[in-house]
Amino acid sequence: MAFLSVLTPVFVAVLCVMIGLIFINSRKTDRVPRPETKGGSKVESRPWVDQDLQDDTEITPRDGRSKDDDWADSNEEEDLPHVPYSPPRYPVERMLERSQDFYSVMNQRRSVRFISSEPVPRDVIDNVIRTAGTAPSGAHTEPWTFVVVSDPETKHQIRLIVEEEEEVNYRQRMGDKWVNDLARLRTNWIKEYLDVAPYLLLIFKQTYGILPNGKKKTHYYNEISVSISCGILLAALQNVGLVTVTSTPLNCGPQLRLLLKRPANEKLLMLLPVGYPASDATVPDLKRKPLDDIIVRV
Repeated sequence: MAFLSVLTPVFVAVLCVMIGLIFINSRKTDRVPRPETKGGSKVESRPWVDQDLQDDTEITPRDGRSKDDDWADSNEEEDLPHVPYSPPRYPVERMLERSQDFYSVMNQRRSVRFISSEPVPRDVIDNVIRTAGTAPSGAHTEPWTFVVVSDPETKHQIRLIVEEEEEVNYRQRMGDKWVNDLARLRTNWIKEYLDVAPYLLLIFKQTYGILPNGKKKTHYYNEISVSISCGILLAALQNVGLVTVTSTPLNCGPQLRLLLKRPANEKLLMLLPVGYPASDATVPDLKRKPLDDIIVRV
């Protein structure tokens, strides 16, 4: 009995260690991702999240970090002179008239998927983009690139890339709820207007700049800055009587960037087919929220 009483604490200690090891191993096993299967075979998971955010085609050091001397020091830039600024000031009555006129123009803006192949003057497109370039940007970095595509073969290549990914989006990534919400708008993955529209505008955000000396320049708030620029671009298109449909095709960014030979610091933000509306163009009969539903007066 004395012998057993001596061994009992040893058995208890060994048993505790074994239980602990079993518990730890079970936790490790649970953390290992299990591949989805269908019919006994592995199925690749394809999320609807835009894979452009995971574009890893840029060459980086082996440790995954950029060297500090790759980035420009803000002190290297010249000080900016400041100049007087005196924009036009209108009488109150004229202000009200101009605000109402501009609202009337913009209230006619619609997303149009039926676009005419009729040529559009290139100078008009240049002026529209020049207007978009007046947008504010973080530290005035102007982190936008507007790629204007008019070549029929390039437009068709863009369409092939977009439709291939969009079909997967509609069938797999987006889910039934999203697809059902779009059903009343009668939209799908077929994008005929990408071939027909005289111009395709692809707007890229520059995640950082590259100076003439090869150093990288920080682009603050690059996505917000380019988004503001896109808003001005839409207004400028409406102002000259052209139409478009805002397109952000999921998972197409890296392919389109490579097709258009854009550098790795540029990421696709938006794709706009631009032209005159087709003679038989239709749009959904949508209503906008009244002012009281979108404004809060404090």
